[in-house]
Amino acid sequence: MAKKVTIQDIANALGVSRNTVSKAINNGTGLAAATREKILQKAVEMGYKQFSYFNMVSAFSATPERPRKTNGEGKEIALLTAKFLSQSHFASAMLDSFQQEISELGYTMNTHRIRDEHLKNRLLPATFSRSRAAAILCIEVFDRSYAEMVCGLGLPTLFVDGPAVFGETLLPADQLFMDNSTEVARFVNEMIRQGKKRIGFIGNCRHCQSFFERCAAFRCAMLMAGLPVNEWHCVDSNEKSEIEKGIQSMKELPDVFLCANDFVAMDVIHALRRMGKSVPEDVWLCGFDDSPESGLLSPSLTTIHIHTQIMAFSAVHLLFSRIKEPDLDYRTIRTQTDLIWRESTGEKREENAT
Repeated sequence: MAKKVTIQDIANALGVSRNTVSKAINNGTGLAAATREKILQKAVEMGYKQFSYFNMVSAFSATPERPRKTNGEGKEIALLTAKFLSQSHFASAMLDSFQQEISELGYTMNTHRIRDEHLKNRLLPATFSRSRAAAILCIEVFDRSYAEMVCGLGLPTLFVDGPAVFGETLLPADQLFMDNSTEVARFVNEMIRQGKKRIGFIGNCRHCQSFFERCAAFRCAMLMAGLPVNEWHCVDSNEKSEIEKGIQSMKELPDVFLCANDFVAMDVIHALRRMGKSVPEDVWLCGFDDSPESGLLSPSLTTIHIHTQIMAFSAVHLLFSRIKEPDLDYRTIRTQTDLIWRESTGEKREENAT
């Protein structure tokens, strides 16, 4: 069996620090573009776990037909989003890598903002041109009816996350998710091991498929451990005011709050402070996404890291293979996530990826 390649192996091969390699692989800040590129190329060459199928993507990327050059037709990957994607959003770093990859194939990416009137009337943004678009990438498109309308356009379409599925059929499109279950279950099991058995979940599980999967993983982990989920320790909302109201109504706090994402967790911290409570002294806290703010909070936030680089590569593979072979069966891919321990769960551990 081949030896598993580690971050330290890559660092040794290049004569750089382990931390530098970790930053490059996990889209950290403070690295020169040339250094990042060199490290990523070495990771691919050595077969590091995040890039184990990258050669398949690269082989494909060398073969698709170049888009037509006339009047810009068929050259655009149209990004449809119902939300402004700030630098704090996990997709921001992913899209940086995605855009670089598709530009090497001769394609451009243009963002088309879906506004409330578009959602209500099932309309495409006026900036969108079907003749220019080779494919559609949907991010933060969680309205089921609108998503189905987009799928009906007949263009190769990829959803990064998507509408929550409650017994409906899957969308007729490819879908890309981060792994929303493995590290959530690991976190719950570790809390139980440490005697923290009263765990609540905060976040609207119907908001999107990822939130649903995170909530389901939490509940499944509690069930498998033989522990009840106390519903009065859970708040089924992403709204700041409702989160605060829900926490204030609790007769007692749980040992731990697991939140649907980091921004929900930040609202929990603020709500607790207004109640005269603090993290981690009165309750432990975990988020999801590993947003840039999560490591800067006081206390720093335990969270689950999304590997945006591999999500970008996966998005390229899914979209361009669909462009090349429109009749492929629809595919769903989930990429690795990693639990990052920080001060909000009572101790600070090494944050480098393994």
